[in-house]
Amino acid sequence: MTDTLQITDISAPGYERIVRGVDSASGLHALIAVHDTTLGPALGGLRMWPYESEEDALFDVKRLGKGMTYKSAVADTGLGGGKAVIIGDPKTTKSEALYLAMGRLVDSLNGKYITAEDVNTTLADCAIIRRATKYVSGLAREDGGSGNPSPYTAYGVFLGIKAALGHVFGDDSCKGRSVVIQGLGAVGSALARRLADAGATVYGADRNADKIAKLQSEIGLVPLADEEVMTKECDVFAPCALGAILNDDTIPGLHTPIVAGAANNLLLEPRHGQMLREREILYAPDYVINAGGIINVSVEFRDGGYDEDVALSKIERIPVALKQLWTIAKEEGIPTSEAADQLAQRIVADAQGK
Repeated sequence: MTDTLQITDISAPGYERIVRGVDSASGLHALIAVHDTTLGPALGGLRMWPYESEEDALFDVKRLGKGMTYKSAVADTGLGGGKAVIIGDPKTTKSEALYLAMGRLVDSLNGKYITAEDVNTTLADCAIIRRATKYVSGLAREDGGSGNPSPYTAYGVFLGIKAALGHVFGDDSCKGRSVVIQGLGAVGSALARRLADAGATVYGADRNADKIAKLQSEIGLVPLADEEVMTKECDVFAPCALGAILNDDTIPGLHTPIVAGAANNLLLEPRHGQMLREREILYAPDYVINAGGIINVSVEFRDGGYDEDVALSKIERIPVALKQLWTIAKEEGIPTSEAADQLAQRIVADAQGK
């Protein structure tokens, strides 16, 4: 049988390799960005999203791939950074053939990139990919993987929020605190439950009304409309949906002393970290606070295989990293996002011997 997958390279300064995969038989149109493999193979999830253009998808996959390099570096995973996106509506585009074609695209990089689940890609989808390539991580426990990384991401964000509360208020207790969560998917829902169990009042917004209703019933979540979520007065704003939401239009409307959430690439541009600093809003750099999932997956690659206790002990160091960054930012008079970038760049440069 003739393989209809067409693979082409896209030139991008600062990235080791970016490939486009188009498969006429399955309808696959995907991009893989390998940002840096200095510290190890580029590990990053596979996102499916109805991007309006390939240009939009390329912008996203580059930002996400670079963020994964920094995330893995600061979290000391022993891995590099990359990302993959499939252009398409998950409600209409998903198929077994599509994910098999995606597996062949991943396999063409010969281990330079290792994929995993992400937005709109499930463990079941990853199991299909695994039939076409061995370079898949985060598979279900019964398939020899570490399972769904979302609860581990949520755990790390929860610990990071507690650290931020301690930094701002002198007390890391969630009791009596208000937290607004934007996006109640796998990570946002798990985070909401942890916060409610710890005594916080949790507000939330999501396009899926069923998720809102479920959390209302289970934990007393207070629903918010989409247009309210970024202007609601609260102790912590926790974005757990898509990125680039902190920008010129939204930052002036924030009514919170803390931004700490699971979404990637929250700053539209680096300068928006300075805008948060000028407003005296403590920012937990996204790729530091949300590293729990990638830390959990990375433990699959240790000698002896996956061990949950090892993963949890590593995740519990996230608050230490955040406190270090907040101290650096204060001492140097720079945004916390810049302090995180400097630390990640230094780790990679040291490994390169520069």
